[in-house]
Amino acid sequence: MTGAQVTDLDPAVWASGVRRGDDGALVVAGVDVREIAATHGTPAYVLDEADFRARARAFREAFTDAFAHVGTEVDVYYAGKAFLSVAVARWAHEEGLRVDTSTGGELAVALRAGVPGAAIGLHGNNKSDAELRRALDAGVGRIIVDSMTEIDRIAAAVRERADGRRAPVMVRVTTGIHAGGHEYISTAHEDQKFGLSIAGGQAAAALRAVLARPELELLGVHSHIGSQILDPAGFTEAARTLLELRAELAARTGHLLPEVDLGGGYGIAYLPGEVPIEPARVAKDLATAVGDVCAALGTPVPRISIEPGRAVVGPTTFTLYEVGTVKPVTVDGPPAFTRTYVSVDGGMSDNLRPALYDARYTAVVASRVGAAETVRARVVGKHCESGDIVVHDVELPADIGRGDLLAVPATGAYGRSMASNYNHVPRPPVLAVRDGEVRVLVRRETEDDLFALDQG
Repeated sequence: MTGAQVTDLDPAVWASGVRRGDDGALVVAGVDVREIAATHGTPAYVLDEADFRARARAFREAFTDAFAHVGTEVDVYYAGKAFLSVAVARWAHEEGLRVDTSTGGELAVALRAGVPGAAIGLHGNNKSDAELRRALDAGVGRIIVDSMTEIDRIAAAVRERADGRRAPVMVRVTTGIHAGGHEYISTAHEDQKFGLSIAGGQAAAALRAVLARPELELLGVHSHIGSQILDPAGFTEAARTLLELRAELAARTGHLLPEVDLGGGYGIAYLPGEVPIEPARVAKDLATAVGDVCAALGTPVPRISIEPGRAVVGPTTFTLYEVGTVKPVTVDGPPAFTRTYVSVDGGMSDNLRPALYDARYTAVVASRVGAAETVRARVVGKHCESGDIVVHDVELPADIGRGDLLAVPATGAYGRSMASNYNHVPRPPVLAVRDGEVRVLVRRETEDDLFALDQG
């Protein structure tokens, strides 16, 4: 591979504001990464704010336009589990998105950002009483019911308030249709913790149970079929199943659910050459499917909601590392070959996905143009684990060495969200870059932060 190929930046993988400067160093939204490293240190998550906003708008506009053709409206919920901070929640709201939260902590962040309660949803398979009370206090727009017992618990919490307000709820169902790149992120098959089964009858029973509770307002049904999905066919099939359940409930009870949530899981490109799902494409396919199925069933088209999280924030961010040890390792064949291990100053504590899901990423030298010749490399972290791999296989310049900056793209989703203090390594900062300026969204942790929790 030539040096020119190694320095190419696939626009499907990188944020729109990232380019190579005249001397080969990466520049993001007008700021040289060498300046970022000198001022803020490494590792660091570097987020292109304008790119985030543009992706949020693209989903809102594409789905609004597509479903207008079948006579309904759409709510786009930013899935906070992908990455959430006060600023990001505020950006999502400013761009016309609502915010989906899955814990009390995420709910607290959305509220701190000034997102109105009505524009927030609360998910979770094991919500605490405190989380339910906080959601009711905040007036969240919907609580996603995940079990039969939760129906009783929410109703009891409403009765305790005695203010006459009902709790708006949706019922999460499992459709039996699952998609995604790894077993752990396929979430609609029957043998897992989320939702209530349509095939087993629990979904219909839960819907009837909610209708029987005067304390609850049944908004609709919710489904999530998986994550990192690159083929929209699964979404359209799941939509058909949900709409048939809706029609069946209306025939049995006379109650026509006003809303159907089709979930998220829209895939992004992690490697050069991969093709992400485009918002306009999946919106058009889903709108057509929903319109056709409702026409066949003789039911009006419901209000639709979706939850893109990874697809909004994932490509906006790269992780900036500094290279330390570089070590050639001979790998037994046949045939034998040499792999160069490139160690960086982060690792599985700032990106757990390679270790957890065998997720694949790419990397480039970010601080200069490298040699024309390349080596077969593996980028690894500094943790005391052989599975501490950041990038499994990548061609890097043969002259890569200590002090070089390395950038790994598409780390905006689940990088900081899943980060840990393994080996007592402080978590990196999240830096937003826009119009030539860098702003700290989440500061770097320090050893003092670690000791603040250690009571000695």
